[in-house]
This record gives sequence, C-alpha cells and structure tokens, in this order.
Amino acid sequence: MEIILLEKIENLGAMGDKVTVKPGYGRNYLVPKGKAQPATADNIAAFEARRAELEKVAAEMLAAAEARREQLDGKTINIAARVGDEGKLFGSIGTADITDAVKAAGVDIERNEVRLPEGAFRLVGEYDVTLHLYSDVNATIKLVITAE
Repeated sequence: MEIILLEKIENLGAMGDKVTVKPGYGRNYLVPKGKAQPATADNIAAFEARRAELEKVAAEMLAAAEARREQLDGKTINIAARVGDEGKLFGSIGTADITDAVKAAGVDIERNEVRLPEGAFRLVGEYDVTLHLYSDVNATIKLVITAE
C-alpha cells in the first residue's frame, strides 16, 4: 500500500514522503490516526495544497518538544517505595509511576513518552531514564528510587 506521510514518522520517512507500507499498518494505524493518506492523485494534490499548513504545525510541535526537553534534561526525580530485604521493591516502578512523579515535579509528559528498554525498576538506586518527546527529541532524567 502506497501512502503519503502527513508527519515525520521514525524509521519510515519525513512529511510528504511517498512510502510503501504493509496494508494493515497503513489501513489500521497510519490513516485512522491522521499520520498518512493513501497515495492517490487527488490526495497528492490536496497534500501539496496543505503542505505549508502541515509544516507550520510540525514546526510548532517540534518547538514545544524542544522547550519541554530544556525543562527536563538533567532533572532529578525522586520516588519513595516500599522496600524489602536487600533493596528489593515490593512491586516495581514503571512508566505510570515515573509519569506521575514527573507531572508532580511540574512538567507534563505522557506515559508513552517514557522509554524503559530493560523493563520496570525493581531495586533501590539511581537510574537514567530516556523520555522520547518527539521524533528526534529525547530528554534524559535521573530517577532516584529510595526506601520509604
């Protein structure tokens, strides 16, 4: 299935690119979310007419993500949790807990922006957590998990 991208999508292409994707990915995710359109002659002409508007929106989103990165980069977030023997947590600290702690510190982020490639944290300590704020915009915060 050939589509036209309406915004930059990581590992796929930039705005305005005409790319080929699997039909299910295009039909079930990209088109309903407004990230792409089928590459028909009418849609290509409509995209070219709206290109300036879409580029302006993308620039605004990038500027907002850069501003949030400035607020977050290097910030230290403390989370107190119940701890058992040898520093093991009762449960774990995951994306929802980190999102709530960052929001309490005064910066608004979404749960899907928190990247935990090795899974949730289960031990007391200091960790570096990457936040993926926008395509090519990442911030790193220091997460400190302490005993209650």
